[in-house]
Amino acid sequence: MLYHSSNNHQNTATLEQAVTKGLAPDGGLYMPDSVPRLPKAFMRNMSAMTLQDVAYAVASYALQGDVPTDVLHDIVFDAFNFDIPLVKTPGGHYVLELFHGPTMAFKDVGTRFMSRLLDHYRTRHPEWSTLNVLVPTSGDTGSAVANSFHKMSGVNVYVLYPRGAVSKIQKAQFASLGSNVTAIEVNGTYDDCKSLVEEAFMDAELNQAMRLTSAMSINYARIVPQMVYYFWAYAQLVKMQEDVSKLVFAVPCSNLGNLASGLMAQAMGLPVKRFISVENQNNIFYNYVKTGVFKPKPTQYSIAPALDAGCPNNFGRIVEILGSYENICRHIHAYSYDDNQIIETILNTYDDEGYLLDPHSAVAYRAMAEDLQPGETGVALATAHPAKLKHLMENIIEEPVILPEQLARFVSSDLHIKKMPNGFTAFKRLLLSNQ
Repeated sequence: MLYHSSNNHQNTATLEQAVTKGLAPDGGLYMPDSVPRLPKAFMRNMSAMTLQDVAYAVASYALQGDVPTDVLHDIVFDAFNFDIPLVKTPGGHYVLELFHGPTMAFKDVGTRFMSRLLDHYRTRHPEWSTLNVLVPTSGDTGSAVANSFHKMSGVNVYVLYPRGAVSKIQKAQFASLGSNVTAIEVNGTYDDCKSLVEEAFMDAELNQAMRLTSAMSINYARIVPQMVYYFWAYAQLVKMQEDVSKLVFAVPCSNLGNLASGLMAQAMGLPVKRFISVENQNNIFYNYVKTGVFKPKPTQYSIAPALDAGCPNNFGRIVEILGSYENICRHIHAYSYDDNQIIETILNTYDDEGYLLDPHSAVAYRAMAEDLQPGETGVALATAHPAKLKHLMENIIEEPVILPEQLARFVSSDLHIKKMPNGFTAFKRLLLSNQ
């Protein structure tokens, strides 16, 4: 199957080219030429399957044989080696906990799959020079990518993060690794970091000297595995004998990759009544749904750093999947909350239900409660463990937050950081000096 650029459908690539390049040469996002629908028999039998079996089936249909079956099997079973439980809170709401992977954020799902697929392509091409993975982060993406590629032969990872905008624990998860992972502190915003990476892909000299790829959600290899947990949530609800005829997902949104994955799952046959997109004060998509105008704006820092994006770069995928503004509004209800509302939601949920939400998950939980109609079944996506923002969470609930061992192991390690001014010349020089 071929993949085309969202900017120009005549610009096509194979899956290997789309994954290894990340971004199309014209700056567009790669999308499949066709979206296969899963057979009804799979939907009927899915509740009896394991997470890994569901993941393998979804990925197989989505990729249409572009990856050898034995290779895809190994990639999926290795990537999905942790639980994704669907939890019913004491308040009677369903939460899909996506934070039980190695770095305790939902980004583990996409980056573990992508890293293993890229490694498969790299081993097929011994003539390739080192593969250089560039990733801007506001916290969770950098740690997930870095840990997914850590010590992988023939791969270097460069994590760019904005100075003063990443928690101590999040920073430790990628800056303590060393080896083939380079942490770069940029004197700028997350959007500045993202722009540096995007400019790198457009620089002919740099691409001549280095083989570059992106681990951002613009890479289609992150979209595919994220479809899986929408199907998995549906399967768990069926197993619990819940009514899934009017299924609603509430999705925390920044760059819109998570939402795009849900819409792709729907296009493949998952029966979803609608999605709820939820942002913080960086509410570009919310404003688009309300006004029809997509207008990026400078990032505002918040207590939910993974939502701090002023220019959602998967917007093109949303438009391509749903087609028109009117259709987007039919499929998606949009919400936006500020820091005070997020804190209020965390406190109320913890006090009333004894369930602790991190700030990113809290926005989805609140929007679901406000938007859900009688007779509908809602699932809020919980995208990060509360302990990833331990200091903040303790200040909010005024109680200690226990640090799980898989996070605690990073905190005591030394950090290896390269500091850089905000500017492409400095970034290019740093990359070339590492060759």
